[in-house]
Amino acid sequence: MDVVLWIVAGVLALAFVAAGGMKLAQPKEKLSASGMGWVDDFSAGAVKGIGLLEVLGAVGLVLPGLTGVAPVLVPLAALGLALTMVGAAVVHLRRGEQQMVVVNAVLLVLALVVVVGRFWVEPF
Repeated sequence: MDVVLWIVAGVLALAFVAAGGMKLAQPKEKLSASGMGWVDDFSAGAVKGIGLLEVLGAVGLVLPGLTGVAPVLVPLAALGLALTMVGAAVVHLRRGEQQMVVVNAVLLVLALVVVVGRFWVEPF
């Protein structure tokens, strides 16, 4: 089970580093033009803030477990990312973007697997 949780956390970390890094690296206008129309509903600072939270959450999924320093942060980071996906799903539902809600739901379920796994099933 430990290996499965590491794999799930690693996949989530890669997904959130990529998504968050893109939000941090590109201007809001470029993100909107590339198909991320939801950014038009938020300020540039909010988009950068979301990107930063995603990157920090990704780091929190892996680094505490690898170093053994405050490993309780792993499920807490997963919980934060799960809540982020709930918020993202609400935004996409309001905008009628059902395909993105499916992506949010998959990431939400994976994050909840890490939360449950690292808090109760296979804690560090």
